[in-house]
Amino acid sequence: MRYDPPRPAGRLLLTPEDKEAPARTRRLRVLGLGEHAEPALDAFAHRLAEIAGAPYAMVNFIGEERQFFAGLHTPYGGVPADLPTDVRTDHGETVEHRIGRYMARDYGFCPHVVVRRKALVLEDVRDYPRFAGNPVVDEFGIRSYLGAPLIDRTGIALGTVCVSDIEPRPWGRAGLDTIKAMAAELVEQIELREGGF
Repeated sequence: MRYDPPRPAGRLLLTPEDKEAPARTRRLRVLGLGEHAEPALDAFAHRLAEIAGAPYAMVNFIGEERQFFAGLHTPYGGVPADLPTDVRTDHGETVEHRIGRYMARDYGFCPHVVVRRKALVLEDVRDYPRFAGNPVVDEFGIRSYLGAPLIDRTGIALGTVCVSDIEPRPWGRAGLDTIKAMAAELVEQIELREGGF
């Protein structure tokens, strides 16, 4: 019999403090990333989903107050309709954007990957009290996650590449190696740009 200690009231998980966010936001602007979807990044996310055998894959750039999925693959062939549309920009105004590309910073696990600057493997997020209280678990049914940071030549973690599933997944060492290799590949592509893909 497994003993689950009582969980404290409220959310156990807090979004980590991100001291690099202002520098990251400036770097993303220089690179022209994090403001609009790009077909090349959607194609990259699609390929990542195929390689990992995952229903969801993202290229996620993280600003000071929100995340932006510049590359997105879902099992629906498009953007999921149940993701939030109204978001606050880095300047504080609330605007409506294309559904599913934006998410608040306190949703999901990518902000943790960016702050810790290391890959994160969650085979079943409910096994980790630190992550089990995240809104994506209850609101979107996410049960497993695999992500790696995109650290560019300036040393800034721009965002992540990640995959997730609504079922627990034994990602294992092969999954970790794959996500890290895909992150390294995308960083090389990003470093070739100073304007657009």
